[in-house]
Amino acid sequence: MPTYIALLRAVNVGGTGKLPMAELRAMCEDAGFLDVRTYIASGNVVFRSALSASAAQAALEKRLADYAGKPVGVIVRTGAQMAKALAAQPFAHAAPNRAVLIFLDQAPPADALAAVKHLNGEEIALGEREIYVHYGDGMADSRLVIPAAKAGTARNLNTVAKLVEMADG
Repeated sequence: MPTYIALLRAVNVGGTGKLPMAELRAMCEDAGFLDVRTYIASGNVVFRSALSASAAQAALEKRLADYAGKPVGVIVRTGAQMAKALAAQPFAHAAPNRAVLIFLDQAPPADALAAVKHLNGEEIALGEREIYVHYGDGMADSRLVIPAAKAGTARNLNTVAKLVEMADG
């Protein structure tokens, strides 16, 4: 039975989309997921399920929509897929809190880099179903706009590493 990591979009960030992690765990258990664990209050959940990744994603999205009264985006990866994405991150020199993986449901479009706006020292690279960003001077003053990332959700390297660890354990 595979272990999955689900990443929710726009949960408990900037005062919007409040979702207590106890509620998220209960939704996952209601969907039949096993060994459900959340990590920090920003919509990260690790669980086991006999469902396919897409079926687990659909089950969780349905419960979240019922709870929130609107669609809530969810990205699901296996632990191995998340570990592979982390290992492929190209910014070895980056402080782990200044580099993010933006997880997408599908491969970034071929023109993803060309469409970027307000690039000012940030580094960007494309992955299989990820966009990697290094904010050398930090995110606080960045005006970076990545249109291809609109439907994705970002996690810094520290969070991704912890989720991989949780999925392995």
